[in-house]
Amino acid sequence: MPTLLARIGRRRALQGVVAALAVCGLLLWWLLPSGAPSPKGQITFSTGVRTGVYQRYGVLLEQALRRDMPEVGVALRTSEGSQQNLARVATGRADFTIATADAVAKYQRDHRAGAERLRGCARLYDDYVQLVVPDESKIRTVADLRDKRVAVGQEGSGVRLVSNRLLAAAGLDAERDVKPVSIGIDTMPGQLEARSIDAFFWSGGLPTSAVRDLSERMAVRLIPLGPDLVEALQKPGDITRYYRSAVMPADAYAKVRNRAAVPTVAVANLLVTTERTDPELTERFTRTVIASRDRIGREVHAAQLVDLRTAIYTDPLPLHEGAARYYRSAKP
Repeated sequence: MPTLLARIGRRRALQGVVAALAVCGLLLWWLLPSGAPSPKGQITFSTGVRTGVYQRYGVLLEQALRRDMPEVGVALRTSEGSQQNLARVATGRADFTIATADAVAKYQRDHRAGAERLRGCARLYDDYVQLVVPDESKIRTVADLRDKRVAVGQEGSGVRLVSNRLLAAAGLDAERDVKPVSIGIDTMPGQLEARSIDAFFWSGGLPTSAVRDLSERMAVRLIPLGPDLVEALQKPGDITRYYRSAVMPADAYAKVRNRAAVPTVAVANLLVTTERTDPELTERFTRTVIASRDRIGREVHAAQLVDLRTAIYTDPLPLHEGAARYYRSAKP
C-alpha cells in the first residue's frame, strides 16, 4: 500500500509540474512580443534642435529602444523641426520622426515629395505655443509685436508655421509688420537676454528646458494667446483645424512672472514613419514608445501624456500596419 500511495503522489506531483509549466508558457506567450525574429540593422530618428523637447525625447527613447531591440542601431539626427523632419522621412533620409499634425497636413496639402508614403505610429503629446518677452516689456498681445524684432523659428520648423499663422490671425504680416528673426530655441533665450530680439515664439512640450532655464536667469512673461485669437487662427479651416485652445498651468514654469495659468494654442505631435518601414520593426518600435512613457516622462514631462487610449488617433495620417498590429495586441 505505501508503494501504491507513493506512486500516486509522484504522479500527482508530475501533473502539477506539467500544469505549472503550461501556465508559465502561456504567460510568456502573452507578455512577450510575437515570435517573429527580432529586427536587426540600423535606423535613423530625426529629432529637433539640440535644446528642444524632440531631441531630449529622442535621446531617452533611443536608450529604451536599445534595451528592447538590442540588434537595431538607432542614429539620432538633429533638425530644424517638424517640416524638415517630414521631408527627411518622406524621402528616405530618416526612418522615424516626430512632427506636429498641422505640419503633416501642410506637407500633404502641398503635395511634397513622398507625402503619400507617410504613416502614423502614435499620437504622442501636445505642443504648447509659448510667446516669451522680458517682464518689463510693453508687449501684452500678439498685435503689440508690430515693428518688433521677433524670433519666429527656423525655416523648417513647426514653430515657423504656427508663428506666421498667429501673426496673421492678429492682423500682422510676418514679413512686413514685424522684423522676423529666423532662429531656433537653442539660441532664442540668449538673444532675448542680450536684447537682440524683443520676443520669441516657441512651440513645444511643457516644460521646455530652454524656457525654464531662461526664466531662472532673467524675469520673463508669457503672452496670453486667448480663445479669440484661436478662433481667428482656425477660420481658414483645413490645416488650422489641428489647433485648439489650451491652458499652460501656472506651475509649468515656476519662475515666469505671470503667476497664473496662461491661455494658449496647442497642437498634437505624431510619431511618423512611412509605409515602407518593416511592420515587425514598427510594431516593436511603437510598443517601446508606449511602454517607456513613465520612464521617459520622469525627465521629459510632456511624455507622461502619451496615452494608449489616444495614441491610435494619428489624423491626418493613416496608421502604419505594424503600429495597428501593436494596438490590436494591446487591447485590454
